[in-house]
Amino acid sequence: MEMFDLIILGGGPAGYNAALKAGHAGLKTVIIEKRALGGVCLNEGCIPSKALLYSAKVYDYTKHASQYGVTVTGSSIDQKAVVARKNKVVKTLVGGIGMQEKAAGVKVVFAEAMIEGKDSEGFKVKAGDEVYCGKQMLLATGSMPVIPPIPGLREGVETGFVMTNREVLDLEEIPKEMVVIGGGVIGLEMASYYNSVGAHVTVIEMLDHIAGPTDADIAKILLGNYQKKGIDFCLKCAVKSLSADSVTYENEKGELVTVKADKVLCSIGRRAVTTGYGLENLNVYMERGAVKTDEQMKTNIPGLYAAGDINGVSMLAHTAYREGEVAINNILGKKDRMRYNAIPSVIYTNPEVGAVGETEASAKAKGYDVEVVNLTMNYSGRYVAENEGGNGIVKVIVDKKYNRVLGVHMIANYASEIIYGAAMMVETEMTLDSLKEIVFPHPTVCEVIREALFEVK
Repeated sequence: MEMFDLIILGGGPAGYNAALKAGHAGLKTVIIEKRALGGVCLNEGCIPSKALLYSAKVYDYTKHASQYGVTVTGSSIDQKAVVARKNKVVKTLVGGIGMQEKAAGVKVVFAEAMIEGKDSEGFKVKAGDEVYCGKQMLLATGSMPVIPPIPGLREGVETGFVMTNREVLDLEEIPKEMVVIGGGVIGLEMASYYNSVGAHVTVIEMLDHIAGPTDADIAKILLGNYQKKGIDFCLKCAVKSLSADSVTYENEKGELVTVKADKVLCSIGRRAVTTGYGLENLNVYMERGAVKTDEQMKTNIPGLYAAGDINGVSMLAHTAYREGEVAINNILGKKDRMRYNAIPSVIYTNPEVGAVGETEASAKAKGYDVEVVNLTMNYSGRYVAENEGGNGIVKVIVDKKYNRVLGVHMIANYASEIIYGAAMMVETEMTLDSLKEIVFPHPTVCEVIREALFEVK
């Protein structure tokens, strides 16, 4: 039995980043991962989906190049080549993480882990034929797709007719008819991709809007952009059953409607992975199927931490990175705490959506006295120069009492690269007077945020 200062279960963003921090800090660390370093994010989520979406964006540019005085003839999409490039990107990045872990002195074990318990020596975990003992342990086992008990859905997954976020990234043939169940971020990104490369896409969503908690004004513009591109949306509709080549849903009038499909993507949501590795042997406290943590990422068990999707708070890779850092800092005796008020979120379609902080609705629900500035992106000269017929906006939510920014929401190209600046505004709680003194580069799309700040009365 080998002794460690820290055992980490899971090699996704929370786990592998925490391992690097721990290793560089001198903690003898082992990370146990059953599949591949990088977790869902790098292997079947964030990175591969962005590789596909960028290919779609390039293809879209060729289709609309004439709007910018450029003539393009004969452009086409090679789906096999797109997938091959995606695989190359993933392989490169996964290999890079492995080298980083080695350089940090972290031991990486590829095996299924089973927690045997905790005694005076520490946490005991069996992986393969070995047992590892750690003075402290970080749970970072991530999440998995929700597969609800809809008749025919699980059978469809087994036959390959129904895909999750994993399989949809490896399709080498573009389906003629594709149905996406769920209008959240994953569903929208994949709907956008397959629509761009030639599939007819239908999105079925139970809510009366898309993009989940996205600000209502932004979600409405995003919906209009998707519809203009030919994606069909069935809102306030519930899927009732699936057959071998179709999906039946109930619309808001209570009528049953059947749509044909060559492939179906199930993107209803994700749930924390808390079973299958002996968590019950530690009597860890859980709420709503996720491990409960405090702001130091501690669980109810001394020496046991949890970070990433397993705690169910904010299922985003960048949240997981930060949670892992907070856990390691506290293990090292450094004061640190996790804050969720300024976590940015992005939808990487074309156009992109970037958001951070309170929406108009959430701010009012919490009792803030707010002023809302809703500004067209046409205030940015660069945006106008690069977006023929663009209809993007930036929306800033301001707390009138303390004269500070509570939230920023935007739909425009580059939103993913701009939103971190807005996150800093929310996180640092700088006053509007101080923010107005910051010089933005010109011409850029981001300076529209500055324009919005000066619109606040």
